[in-house]
Amino acid sequence: MHRKAETGIRLMLLIGSVLVGLFGMELGFRALLRPELLLHWPNFILEERIDSTAVMDRLVPDRQLGWVGNPRYAVDGVSYDAQGYRTTPGPAAATLAEPPILVVGDSYAHGDEVKDDETWPAQLQALVGRRVVNAAVTGYGLDQTVLRAEQAVARVKPAVLLLGFIADDVWRSERSRSWGAEKPYFDLVNGALVLRNVPVPPSPDPADTLSVWQQLFGHSLLINEIVSDMGWHEDWALDHVQVPGGQEGERLACPLLRRVAALGLPTLVIAEYSPLIWMAPDDYVRERRRVTAHVLQCATEAGLSTLDLHDTIDAAIRKQGLESIYRGSHPSPAGTKLAAERIAAQLARDR
Repeated sequence: MHRKAETGIRLMLLIGSVLVGLFGMELGFRALLRPELLLHWPNFILEERIDSTAVMDRLVPDRQLGWVGNPRYAVDGVSYDAQGYRTTPGPAAATLAEPPILVVGDSYAHGDEVKDDETWPAQLQALVGRRVVNAAVTGYGLDQTVLRAEQAVARVKPAVLLLGFIADDVWRSERSRSWGAEKPYFDLVNGALVLRNVPVPPSPDPADTLSVWQQLFGHSLLINEIVSDMGWHEDWALDHVQVPGGQEGERLACPLLRRVAALGLPTLVIAEYSPLIWMAPDDYVRERRRVTAHVLQCATEAGLSTLDLHDTIDAAIRKQGLESIYRGSHPSPAGTKLAAERIAAQLARDR
C-alpha cells in the first residue's frame, strides 16, 4: 500500500507539473501574440461556431435545402432578389437575352468575398449578353447543389444550367450538419439515391454542440493554434456531423450527376479550386485533384459537358501571383473575371 500511495503521489505531482507548465506556456503564448487575452479567456471554438452561424443573417433556414439566400437582403455589396438568388447587375442600357442561364453551386459560384457585379455569374452575363440567375449558395455540398438545381430549374426555366463545385463539396455530401446548420443528405440504397433529413430540422444552439474536450480546451489559445498548424482545425473547431453509417460522398457523385442530366438541359459542370491547391502539401493537393477528376468523369458519363479551371488559374497565378487571383479563401475580382471568360468561351464551343 505504501508503494502504491507513493506511486500515486508521484503521478499526481507529475500531472500537476505538466499542467502548471502548460499553463505557463499558455500565458507566455498569449502575452507574445495577443496580450489582450491575458484577462479575457473565451472559448475559441464556441466563438467560431457562433461566427459560422452568424452568416445566417444573409441566409435563412430552408426545410428542403438546409439554408438559402435571404430574400431582399442587401449589405455591403451582397444582395438577393425576391427569390433569394444573388443579384447579378446587368450591363448599363443592355437588353439581355432570355431564357436565362442558371448557376448553382457553392460559395465560389455564389461569389463570397466579392460584390454582386464582381461574381463570375454577373461578369458572364455581360460577356454572353444573356440574363444569368445566380442560385449558388455559400457552404453547399454537392447534394444540396443538385437539389437546388432541381428546385431552381422548375422556377427559372433556364436555357442552360451551370453547376460549379470544389472537391470539398463531395465530402460535404457526407454530412447531416454543416457549419452548425442541419441539411438534407442522400443514402445510396441498392444503387438508388434516397433523400434523408427532410424536412430539415431546426439547427442546434452552438453552445449545445461542444464536446467535453472542446469545453475544457477550447479556451486555450495555444492548443487551438497547434491544432490549426497540424491541419486539424476544421475537425476540431467547426460543427460538422457525419451521416449515420458514414456514407461516402464519392459514391454519391455519379448518381447525383445522373439526376442533373435527367433535368434534360444543356449543362456545364465546372471544377473550381480553393487557393489551398497552390499552398498546401502535395498529398492535400493530390487528393483534391483526384476527387475533382472523379466528379468530372461522373459528369461526362452522364452526358454533361465539363470544364476544369485548374490550368487556367494556375497559368494566371504563375504570371500574376496568388494574391492577385484570390482574396482570402475565394477568388478576387480578377479571379472571377478569369473564370467568367473561360466559361463564356466553353459555352460558345458547346453550342
